[in-house]
Amino acid sequence: MNAKTLLTAAALALFPAVAMACPAHDTAAMSCKDGYKWDDTKSACVETVTG
Repeated sequence: MNAKTLLTAAALALFPAVAMACPAHDTAAMSCKDGYKWDDTKSACVETVTG
């Protein structure tokens, strides 16, 4: 094997570890439809009760 092949293989082997270290995987952006709000305890949209 030549050096180029070894470096390519090493880079491909490290990609998953680098991707998991990315802080963007800790947060997600989403919105609930009208009349619903996000409930952190249930990790889901729940109907907003009024009145």
